[in-house]
Amino acid sequence: MIYVRREKLKFVFMVAALIISISLVLRLLQTNPDLTLSDLVERSVGGGVASIKSKPANHKDDGPKGKCGLPKPCPGNDYSFKVSSGATNIVGPRICFEGKILIEKDTRGNRQGINIVVINEETGEHVSTGSFNMWNGKVEELIDFLKSIKDGSIVLIASFDDPATKLNDEARTLIADLGSAYISQLKFRDNWVFVGGKKTMAQISFEQHMKNERETNKYDSWPEMIEMEGCIPQMF
Repeated sequence: MIYVRREKLKFVFMVAALIISISLVLRLLQTNPDLTLSDLVERSVGGGVASIKSKPANHKDDGPKGKCGLPKPCPGNDYSFKVSSGATNIVGPRICFEGKILIEKDTRGNRQGINIVVINEETGEHVSTGSFNMWNGKVEELIDFLKSIKDGSIVLIASFDDPATKLNDEARTLIADLGSAYISQLKFRDNWVFVGGKKTMAQISFEQHMKNERETNKYDSWPEMIEMEGCIPQMF
């Protein structure tokens, strides 16, 4: 008799558990009609374990993200960009244009100095890339590259470690002609990012400059990394 009673109690508990489970599922479906049974129950490969997933009642869609990690897309057909300087002499710079990483962060000794990406303003196509060592390299190579940039080009620049030691007046003037306001002030181990253009239809001028000052530097002999992002008007 005791055995029979135990079996009856066990059956009652199983039925009660089933009723409670069904009630919980129905309540979830009522509070959030976007849910489906397949959302609520997913069986593991090992078998049988179910998990319940639900969206917050006050969930808000933040909308699509922009290219290059921008918080939102650029309007219309405008170009998106994101430029980061190097960090000390360890982490290299990064230049992204329209979702394409054209200069990637690198390790010590690579792309030290001034890093440049040239884009065709009309088509948005990548034209050329140049990296110039301004500590013990040849400034003439930088000058030749700057002179080779054609009219109607978007130019993106990021510094790494030391962008200024080898710079001379001719190189600074050529970069100023692209729209830079800080190139004349750039000094040893300053951090600098710039987006400008050579005789472009759109008036392009984005720039950030951080001085190398031991009292304010984040990394002893270097200022902290700087990052800049935005949208460039598409005029065609």
